[in-house]
Amino acid sequence: MTGTGRNDSERQTLADLPPGARARVASVRVPGSAVTARRLMDLGFTTGTEVQVVRRAPLRDPVVYRVKDYEICLRRAQASCVQVVEVSR
Repeated sequence: MTGTGRNDSERQTLADLPPGARARVASVRVPGSAVTARRLMDLGFTTGTEVQVVRRAPLRDPVVYRVKDYEICLRRAQASCVQVVEVSR
């Protein structure tokens, strides 16, 4: 276990979470694209930020997330770049 009481096996991505779930951003990793990583961070997906899955489109893509005081719609490919640790409600 780490100092936060969580281990890396509990990490998942935003794309893995069901509607209604809440999580904290652990990291943003976009292999080969610093521009996309920066864009996600500019949208509010920064380490420690709480995110909630609001709703998913009928075909599971895209997904609406609540970050801070606003909602953002991401495709699953983008959401899979945001590593999170799920938090209880």
